[in-house]
Amino acid sequence: MRTRTVALSLALALCAACTACASEAASGPRTGSGAVQEVQQGREPAQQARQPLSQTAQDVDRTTASLRRLDDLPLYEMTYHGDYDAEAPLTKEELARPADGWACSLFARGTEFGRNFDWQPNPAMVVHADPPDGYASMSLVDVSYLLDGARPADLRDPGDRRRLAHAVLAPFDGVNEKGLAIGLAAAPDAELPAKDPGKVTVTGVRVIRLMLDQAATVDEAVAVMRRYNVEFPDGVELHYLIADRSGRSVVVEYGQGRLNVIDDRFLTNITMTGADRDTKMADTRYSILARGAADAKAFDLLQRVAQPHTRWSVVYDLESGTARVVTAQRWDKVLTLPSAEAVRHGARARLVSPG
Repeated sequence: MRTRTVALSLALALCAACTACASEAASGPRTGSGAVQEVQQGREPAQQARQPLSQTAQDVDRTTASLRRLDDLPLYEMTYHGDYDAEAPLTKEELARPADGWACSLFARGTEFGRNFDWQPNPAMVVHADPPDGYASMSLVDVSYLLDGARPADLRDPGDRRRLAHAVLAPFDGVNEKGLAIGLAAAPDAELPAKDPGKVTVTGVRVIRLMLDQAATVDEAVAVMRRYNVEFPDGVELHYLIADRSGRSVVVEYGQGRLNVIDDRFLTNITMTGADRDTKMADTRYSILARGAADAKAFDLLQRVAQPHTRWSVVYDLESGTARVVTAQRWDKVLTLPSAEAVRHGARARLVSPG
């Protein structure tokens, strides 16, 4: 991989857009200028369109971590890691294309379950659920998928209120009253099994709701996943870290056409199936989590692996069923979330000092 250093004096919007243009696929075959014109004019090219950037997940992490603002011009600085095609056209569509997946970091340690959700600057919601035929839980949700965009919800609007009610069906992470915690992260190349016509098909976030409602242990959660066909309709492939109150934790991901269960305490955005320790430790964020888990405080550990686009950081206590949340890396503003039992008695989230 070539590494190139670039000093940028760009407008903020262009800078942000360029850093989101990470492609998991290698550059497509080279084509002549006629094919390039066809792509730019919206016609079907004779060959696959060429991708300007080619970066691994680790390349994206290193590039993102290098970004900084130097002065009020504003002048920015970035060290680009990865490969690129200097002849590929830079189109408006490419600049507007979102980053590939949710670049998240998760760990399980004893009765602590921590995660950073790294994605676009979208509104989020804490959801408390207490179904009549399942376990009570709390979860965090990116509600842009319900609001059809990143706009804030208008809580006076009946339409927005109804949309937000559906957040109960779309948890991105959460814990239930039995001490089972689950969180998702983007997987680079999930290979789903063929759909079983005898099973109900659910999305990659809906299956988290089913596990929180129905499972008290890691084994029960995995069994719930096996009862459903899981699909990723938005094109973002997922894998999961699941932990329970006993201290057990596993990574669950799809690969080679089957559901794989891997004993592990950490999860980022690398393929875990078949990966040895050296492969895992070569991933920057996985290595930081693994090396720091022995003695670092939970939020200190999450701060070490935070990225400029970290939207929320949460630490679930699997024993008490409570949680602490920081949004947008405002580490001095910690929200505490009450347990399911406390919610039944009217408790609400409150702001506390990080101490």
